[in-house]
Amino acid sequence: MFRLPSASPSTIRVRLIAALAAALLPVLMLGVLQSVIGFQREGRILRENLGFAAERSAATARARMESADVLLQTLAPGAVGFQCAQRLAQVKARIPGYVNLIRFDRQGRVVCAAGDVPPDTQRASRAWFQRLAAGEDLAITRDPGSAYAREPAVLTAARALTPDGRFDGAFVAVIALSSLQPAVTDPSLPPGAEVGLVERTGQYISMTSAAAFPRLPQDWRAKVDAQGTLVWYGRDGEGRRRVYSAAPVVGEEVYVVLSANSPGILSAAWLNPLTGVLFPLLTFALALAAVSVVTDRVVVRWIAYLQRIAALYARGRLSVRPVQAEQMPPEIRDLAETLEDMADAIVGRDASLRDSLAQKDALMREIHHRVKNNLQVISSLLNMQQRSLSDPAARSAMSDTRQRITALALIYRALYQGPDLKRVDLRPFLEELTAQLVSGDLVHGPAVRTELSVDPLVIDPDRLAPLALFAVEAITNAQKHAFAGRGGVLTLDFTVHGDEAELAISDDGTASDEGLQASGVGRTLMTAFARQLRGRVELSRNARGGVTARLVFPTPAADGLPAAPEGSAGNQAAA
Repeated sequence: MFRLPSASPSTIRVRLIAALAAALLPVLMLGVLQSVIGFQREGRILRENLGFAAERSAATARARMESADVLLQTLAPGAVGFQCAQRLAQVKARIPGYVNLIRFDRQGRVVCAAGDVPPDTQRASRAWFQRLAAGEDLAITRDPGSAYAREPAVLTAARALTPDGRFDGAFVAVIALSSLQPAVTDPSLPPGAEVGLVERTGQYISMTSAAAFPRLPQDWRAKVDAQGTLVWYGRDGEGRRRVYSAAPVVGEEVYVVLSANSPGILSAAWLNPLTGVLFPLLTFALALAAVSVVTDRVVVRWIAYLQRIAALYARGRLSVRPVQAEQMPPEIRDLAETLEDMADAIVGRDASLRDSLAQKDALMREIHHRVKNNLQVISSLLNMQQRSLSDPAARSAMSDTRQRITALALIYRALYQGPDLKRVDLRPFLEELTAQLVSGDLVHGPAVRTELSVDPLVIDPDRLAPLALFAVEAITNAQKHAFAGRGGVLTLDFTVHGDEAELAISDDGTASDEGLQASGVGRTLMTAFARQLRGRVELSRNARGGVTARLVFPTPAADGLPAAPEGSAGNQAAA
């Protein structure tokens, strides 16, 4: 089955995709760079906005404290006398966030109050009271020395004066810290923001969501005091990433902390950079996919189609034509037409070559036929000459020569009658040669029975000639010395043993030691024929008392030719 080569760096598809990737890479890198810059800008804007929100939240709380100062300054002149406590209670009830309003004299004793005041014998020596006595108009503290409220609160104290301008104690407003905490519904806060108040020690006073606030980082208060605000990222109690901002509310005593959602994958801070990267990436991927599909549909599949056509041409099926060439692009269609023209030229050339080979084959067969006829004429002439001779030795020599010529004529006949002028099937050739040699002496004496066993082998004429002539000498020798006047059995065995082949011709006569050692013309020719085949010859007495002439030689290779059909081994013929 025809298989296309696997994709490699040298394919058209890969090269086009690589070229497109190189062209689009600067665009992709520019998009990534713009996305990084945009993300950094979005992060900076987010931190600035959160810092501003923390400052606004702290400013709101500070404004609440400053309004308390104004209130105290307004109430101070009337915070003595009859119904003082009642008036302060009415003010406290009308203004939310105030836990208590108190008037202290210069010794720190309670003059009147809107609610209960805890006893404190050291009030006059407290730091906040001493600051007022020293001349400060307002003192704010988270640690007044006593618990003035049941909830976290801050104490705001205003300096009270006599009509002649001397220090006359303090007017105090106790403000709940929860009232100072900005509302999360403030539109200035980021969506999903949480708000908390923190003491200078880092302990949270109040918060809108406990899970949204982690432990504060080290040196946070020093950074806030130095920078005014502090923005950082961290994990809340549920492991979610959030952004935090802190700003002071009450001097260095109370700070507001904002907690907002960190930019997520769907936030503008992330979507803008992601779209700046994803859109070029998507464009990049779509362009590569389009090039790959178009390359496959317009170029690769037609090249694969032409490769299949070329593979069929390589197998000799030149009648196949690229019938889908009309659907190809013009450049590939020209290639298909060129391929078709090449196939037509090959078909014409093959036809011309076949005609030329047929003529040469017919000529060679005619030559072999005429050579065979000439050899037969020579054999007939020798036969006529043999009849006119009276000397038995001369007649025998003439007969031997005629048989050798007959063997050569048989070779040429086998060549021009066979399917291949360069190869001969050895089995029928040996059968016919033996039959002709034995049948030639039937009129001169008793019958000779032949037993043949031939392994299939196809052999070329260069090896067939010495092999046939060796068989002629061996059979002629058996006819002269073993079958003269008595007949007998002639056995011919041809066997192939891997790299060696063996031809053994045996008779059932009586062999003498002198006959086995004799060195006549026949023995000399047999040795010469064996050398031509690069083999060896042996003469030995067989089990029946006769002589066995054995020729062993390398097995000839019939390259590219089929072996001869089996079925003739063990054939027997009677003559």
